[in-house]
Amino acid sequence: MTISNQQKRKYFGTDGLRGHVGRHPLTPDFITRLGYAAGVVLSRRASHPTFVIGRDTRQSGEMLQSALTTGLLSSGATVVDLGVITTPGVAFMVKKMNAEAGVVISASHNPIGENGIKFFDAEALKLDWEIELEIEALLDSSIDLQGAIESQFGRRIDGRDMRELYADHLVDEHPVGLLDGIKLVLDCSNGAASWYAPEVFSRLGAEVIVIHASPTGSNINVHSGSEHVRRQPADLSDLIQKYGANFGVVFDGDADRVIFVDEAGNLVDGDHMLAILADYLMSQDRLLNRTVVSTTMRNGALVNYFKERDLNFIETPVGDKYIMAELRDLLAKDHKRDQIGLGGEQSGHIILMDENHATGDGIRSALYLIRAFLASGKQKLADLAESINKYPQVIASAVVAEKIDLDQLDDVVALEAAIKAQLPGLTRLNLRYSGTEPKVRLMLEADNRHTEEALAARAFELCEAVQKATGTPAGAFLEVLNVTRGGLVER
Repeated sequence: MTISNQQKRKYFGTDGLRGHVGRHPLTPDFITRLGYAAGVVLSRRASHPTFVIGRDTRQSGEMLQSALTTGLLSSGATVVDLGVITTPGVAFMVKKMNAEAGVVISASHNPIGENGIKFFDAEALKLDWEIELEIEALLDSSIDLQGAIESQFGRRIDGRDMRELYADHLVDEHPVGLLDGIKLVLDCSNGAASWYAPEVFSRLGAEVIVIHASPTGSNINVHSGSEHVRRQPADLSDLIQKYGANFGVVFDGDADRVIFVDEAGNLVDGDHMLAILADYLMSQDRLLNRTVVSTTMRNGALVNYFKERDLNFIETPVGDKYIMAELRDLLAKDHKRDQIGLGGEQSGHIILMDENHATGDGIRSALYLIRAFLASGKQKLADLAESINKYPQVIASAVVAEKIDLDQLDDVVALEAAIKAQLPGLTRLNLRYSGTEPKVRLMLEADNRHTEEALAARAFELCEAVQKATGTPAGAFLEVLNVTRGGLVER
């Protein structure tokens, strides 16, 4: 698939619309207008479209959902309120209800002060760029909501009891008693998985020690969840040892990501899961086109792993939208009915695509990973994961005051060149801005001539150069993650 140049969007990023609540565009007035615009644009494709809406547990969700619903109703759309539900749960319900669209109000793994709006189309896929541009054009025009309300009005349906359908679906895909004899620590990030994950794993027979499943509206992702565990796996490792669990399973705020921590305290991330699931699906003759799709941020060892097994590997730009596009292309070709398209990101966003599943689902991915572990005959998850042999790799994240074209920052360009010259074992350097946050992201990877600590030192240096060149105050947020082993690298 060729990624063509797309017209720049004003409000929508790589994963919907995100920002700080109370600041434009995440204000009630703007979100009401957004709902109206989305309803009008979708009405051009279906009269009085139905939108299913769900949210995560952050306290701003109800306010934003109320504003969005007001706009949608004023456009004549029908709104089905699912309440708190995971992002993949909304995607599932879109298809289950034959709705025209779905909306998730969530900022995923981001801090409590942020939130976002993400739309799905009738196929439970992210909206096409063209539709997003239509919505933006209407948003920037003169919208008379009062006139709209007088001429037509939709209706709201309470769909909160429908969450059982999603939980049943997750359970019914697997044999009864699949998890009998498995003990696990389940970190729900005080987010959308807090009811669903314990329910599903328990119904399949697991003994579950549940942590961070008591949402208050202000504790989502706070010292919990997949991104926290990637940075500080030791706390979860201690609990695994304390309870004698087989491993830990950790979701992010909206449960489209999942990370494992094995019984030895090692991080099992998206790269590990792609390798393990590829082997498992191949053993079942279910890996679609013998192909795995991931992004440029994947560990280099993953490419070698697939090459050794004569599997195809497709690399995309960062963003699950690109991964899903490649998987859809593969799925459109001739294939056996029960085959699964496999793709995902290092962060733990794993996509198992078939005719009924179009997006990543942390709970579903976790269940498949455990099935792969059980089928492997290994006694420990660590034994299964260690075969990947990751290369030294770090990923840095740094807040920036402004996203100035990186190619126009002369000092940054010069430092990039110097780092490449000074590190003969460097295999990749990827510097980019986040599509959802005011941050720059840097990935450095090398062969075994360099350690993660050596790479981290250069990562700090390069990110600080970007911060300085973009007018970011000294001392602004900057951290470097050891992707190979997990945990943050100190200066």
